[in-house]
Amino acid sequence: MAEYKVIGKSMRKKDAMQLLLGKPVFTDDIVPQDALVVKVLRSPHANAMIEKIDTSKAMLVPGIAAVYTYEDSSQERFTMAGQTYPEPSPRDRLLLDRHLRFVGDAVAIVAGETEKAVDRAMKLIKVEYEVLEPLLDFRKAKDNPILVHPEDSWNAPCPVGADNKRNLCASDSGGEGDVEAVMAECDQIIEHTYHVKACQQAMMETFRTYTEIDRYGRLHVVSSTQIVFHCRRIIANALGIPKSKIHVEKPRIGGGFGAKQTVVAEVYPAFVTWKTGRAAKMIYTRQECQIAASPRHAMDVTVRLGAMNDGTIRALDVYTLSNTGAYGEHGPTTVGLSGHKSIPLYTGGLEAFRFSYDVVYTNVQSSGAYRGYGATQGIFAVESAVNELAARLQMDPTVLREKNIVREGMVMPAYYHEVANACALDQCIAKCKEIFDWDAKYPVRDMGNGKVRAAGMALSMQGSSISGVDVGSATIKLGDEGFYNLIIGAADMGTGCDTILAMIAAETLDCSPDDIVVFGADTDASPYDSGSYASSTTYLTGKATEKACMELREKMCAIAANILECDASELEFRGDGVYKLGSDEFVSRSDIATASMANNCIPAQATVSHSSPVSPPPFMVGMAEIELDKETGSVQVLNFSSVVDCGIPIAENLARIQAEGGIVQGIGMALSEDVTYTPDGQVIENSFMQYKIPTRLDIGTLHVEFAHSHEPTGPYGAKSIGEVVINTSAPALAHAIFRATGVWHRCLPITPEKILMEKNDD
Repeated sequence: MAEYKVIGKSMRKKDAMQLLLGKPVFTDDIVPQDALVVKVLRSPHANAMIEKIDTSKAMLVPGIAAVYTYEDSSQERFTMAGQTYPEPSPRDRLLLDRHLRFVGDAVAIVAGETEKAVDRAMKLIKVEYEVLEPLLDFRKAKDNPILVHPEDSWNAPCPVGADNKRNLCASDSGGEGDVEAVMAECDQIIEHTYHVKACQQAMMETFRTYTEIDRYGRLHVVSSTQIVFHCRRIIANALGIPKSKIHVEKPRIGGGFGAKQTVVAEVYPAFVTWKTGRAAKMIYTRQECQIAASPRHAMDVTVRLGAMNDGTIRALDVYTLSNTGAYGEHGPTTVGLSGHKSIPLYTGGLEAFRFSYDVVYTNVQSSGAYRGYGATQGIFAVESAVNELAARLQMDPTVLREKNIVREGMVMPAYYHEVANACALDQCIAKCKEIFDWDAKYPVRDMGNGKVRAAGMALSMQGSSISGVDVGSATIKLGDEGFYNLIIGAADMGTGCDTILAMIAAETLDCSPDDIVVFGADTDASPYDSGSYASSTTYLTGKATEKACMELREKMCAIAANILECDASELEFRGDGVYKLGSDEFVSRSDIATASMANNCIPAQATVSHSSPVSPPPFMVGMAEIELDKETGSVQVLNFSSVVDCGIPIAENLARIQAEGGIVQGIGMALSEDVTYTPDGQVIENSFMQYKIPTRLDIGTLHVEFAHSHEPTGPYGAKSIGEVVINTSAPALAHAIFRATGVWHRCLPITPEKILMEKNDD
């Protein structure tokens, strides 16, 4: 690793003290408190038509300002998916629709002076429904006579294989090589279906948005969102107004994990404000987050793996059936990762692969983006299949993987033929075995008290932005006294990206990160950025920041050349200013800033947008040690060790925290976070009393280390880390539970009840 002054060091987050001291930084802290309270009346039925709706009594409640129904809504369909144009998700939503498609769908919008008034008014809205038979089983959805979207106004602007008359949100198939011929030659075939449920992001700060009409008559939106620019577009589409009439900004975000890549709440208060001219605010309850938000897509991933008796994996055939729910947000895009981010892990000996999928509509809560974005489901399936192969061959799973993994310099056919220019996966395995003490912990150990200790492992990969699509941008300005303003459109949602981008700027400008003042994200002030998703911010916006700072250095030299009355080629930028080569003449940053403000035509600022034709994958190895109680079926996670290849970590402490958080989320998904429905389509786990996320007391020792590679297209060799870290927990724990019990569990979560039943999931 090259020697840097700032890169690779541990750094306190720029907002750390404000957050630690409880200062007002989040949406509800900083907006006026006298705004109209906005709530949504939600459907009690999974599939129904509104026959009649009477809001007259609700409007008589003192303090009620407005009640809106489908009769007040635009009939132009849109999508709430925050993705770069052209949006792959079908345009299948109305702001308010007569046809209700899941329990929790919006029936009416109510706005009032107080929450008490709004709650009372909602009880007085009288609705008569024509209740229709719901389609709840996604395995029966394709070509089912019950159509979730029978309307002719449904449209899919992108060719993703969508067909509303077949309940298809997306469908495709592809691959390379003759899978069937290679499979026929294999000694071993592993074939199973693995199921991941619609897990919730469970971020601490629920969805919340404040809207007002600003002094220019524009709609001003302050929202806890990851995607300010996409949010502007989606609100414009939903309300049928010009994008120029909308200004979106985000304050601090209390967690998102992908949930806030979908415009879940923003359209409702925006509609109220645009209609009434009054400020409005909507804050989702935790129950609403559980029943009417944007959880992970439930998927069945069927893996057929062909291998030889020596452990060589020769063929992989993956089919994914994804449940997008009532609407298609992120449906066409999440599913691709289930194959394209799992199959390439085994590029080493792979001769043929096939990946196909169907994404179907059903009458349950619409799914969306969640950290891992489809790769999580696919990696659980493929890694579990590889572990099953290792067990059948009685081979150490680390040895099996070392024989088959992708290595640096390899072309990855299943990953769009990208080259693994930076890949330390082999080093990750070796280092993780060492820190975990794999050779000692892998053998099953009976503790003599009815408890058994066992270990399991898994690999994962992800990406760094959406190649050839997403854009990261940065503006860097030289300010008075020589400090710098870094203006970004990416959203720090607790990841520390404001700090990381400031570190990249500081390294490039040879100054302290304290000299970098970060601002964003704001559609009126920030340069365009696709937003904080797809593990793109460090890699994409970071590279834009580096390039912008290099451009600013040149402009500072040009300004200094005017001061020193020489050519810029005679000058050299150093951190404290500009020096004339071969002399002691020098112009400080402060003097350059002052000179830029008088009789100057050279802007002391630079804006750069950056996009990448590749999306270099980060890699990770995770190893879990558990203690399983054979009498109760309970599983205690004693130790989880991981080694991550994210290229060069920009801020090692923040990268480690990202990894630890992702591991814990994955543990919750594997062991306790369950989603079940009543026969009429209601989510049972509608609070944290039923939906069990792990706390720090539920997790043993977490040990995260890094294996450095150097990504040539990333800023200072960096790749992403935000999503790859959630993907190893579930397959590693399923592997450990098999080692302890002899039973494979292929449906998450693996609860004590399932373990006690001692039956293989098939």
